[in-house]
Formats: sequence, structure tokens, C-alpha cells
Amino acid sequence: MSLLPQALRYIRYRFRSGNAHGLHSPFVFSLYLDVVCHTGEYGAFEAIESRRAALLADERRLRITDYGAGSQTGAGRERPVRDIARHAAKPPRLAQLLFRLVNYRQPRTVLELGTSLGLTTAYLAAASSKARVLTFEGCPETAAVARETLAQLGLQNVELIEGNFDETLPATLAQLQQPLDFAFFDGNHRYEPTLRYLEQCLPYATEESVFVFDDIHWSGEMDRAWEAIKAHPAVTVTVDLFFIGLVFFRKNAPKQHFTLRIEERGLGV
Repeated sequence: MSLLPQALRYIRYRFRSGNAHGLHSPFVFSLYLDVVCHTGEYGAFEAIESRRAALLADERRLRITDYGAGSQTGAGRERPVRDIARHAAKPPRLAQLLFRLVNYRQPRTVLELGTSLGLTTAYLAAASSKARVLTFEGCPETAAVARETLAQLGLQNVELIEGNFDETLPATLAQLQQPLDFAFFDGNHRYEPTLRYLEQCLPYATEESVFVFDDIHWSGEMDRAWEAIKAHPAVTVTVDLFFIGLVFFRKNAPKQHFTLRIEERGLGV
């Protein structure tokens, strides 16, 4: 896949994006300053990044089962762990932004579609030890490495569900005993599955829930998916950060869409 279209989408985003100045929503203003632009370190970061360093040096080769849109690198069915850690895992600052979101919102139930090697999962789980984290991975060999990651970090509040999302997600949602407070969608970067996963998860959301969609401008297809998400009747507030999109369901809030700039010192990607 050519990176030129994505670069052009990023340029367009930069022209359209703003910062805290002119933000008239107290809710989004607080979220932007206290979470998005926060640059502090947390104690959990060092151990997770140490694990990332080990994975970046890991030469084991995994047989990849890919149910999604594939890799931007055009990698084949076998990939070294170090390559997955370099290209598929969320970069530190983005994973740490997700950590801060969970830490800020304190959800009881967290869902992640797309475990990969477990690094982002670790950030989600470490952000709130009281949260139940349900993470889904389609590839058995990748899931095995993710289990190593979670075990080495001593994270016991994670349940890793292995298999095709089309089968595992509906079955898991049907057994939920609590509302779905936080969901991170990073498993299939295509229009139809993205909208389908949204619809499947919506019945379990409340007006306090936040859904986070990864790579909303990864392709023209994901651009269209993001526009459809913004237009959905259940969605009231969205925040476009280019790399991810935040979706809220605040019933008393007017429908508002924000495109906000993440300064390099805040995200570092």
C-alpha cells in the first residue's frame, strides 16, 4: 500500500485541526488538556517498554493468521516477532494515551479488538487494576506471545479470547454482566467490519462509555467508516486525533465533532 495517500490525509488533518483555543465544550476541553496533552510518566510504563524492547529483539518467526485488512508493510504469512513489534504494535506514546484514557475514565469493563503482542493490552490493563479487560486476537501464534507478555508483566485482569472476531465477539458480548464502558477497535481496518463491530457493541454501551477507533484515516475505506461513525444516531461527540478517533454517547450533549491537534511533545509519533 502506498503511503502517499495517507500522508495527504495527514496534511489535510493538520490544516483542519485545532487545539484548546476555541474549545467551547467543557467536557472536551478537560479531556484534551488532562488526557490527550498530558505528558507525565506513570510507574507502569517502564516495565511495559522493557517488554517492548525484548520483543523488538525477538527473532522468532510466527505463522500469521490474518482475518483483517492486512499489513501496510505487505508482509507474508510468516513474520518475525521483532517486525510485528516494530510495525503492528502501537507506538509508546499512543499506547500511553490509551492508558491515560482508561486511567481518567476508570471503566469497569474494557474491550480490545486486536491484541497483537499484548503491549497495548498491557497498557489498558495496567491503567486500572479493577477493570476487566477482554482482548481478542485472531492469530493463535500471536496470541501465544501476547500471553507471554501479560504473564511477564503480572497482569491478571485480562481475558484473552482467541479466534475469528466474527464468532468470538458476539458470543463474548452476550455473556457480559456489566455495561461496556470502554472499547478499543484495532482489529479489522475495513469499512463493513468496523461498522458491524460498532453495531454489535452499541447495545452494551451507556452514555458514559467511550469507544476508541484506531487508524481512522489509514485508508479511504477507513475515512468513510469514520464519517459513518460520526453520523450514527447514537453518537453525540467525536474527537478526531488522526491516529485514533474518540466516540462518546452523551445523551444530553449536542452532536459535535472535534478535530484536535496532538502536538509532537504530547504524542511523539
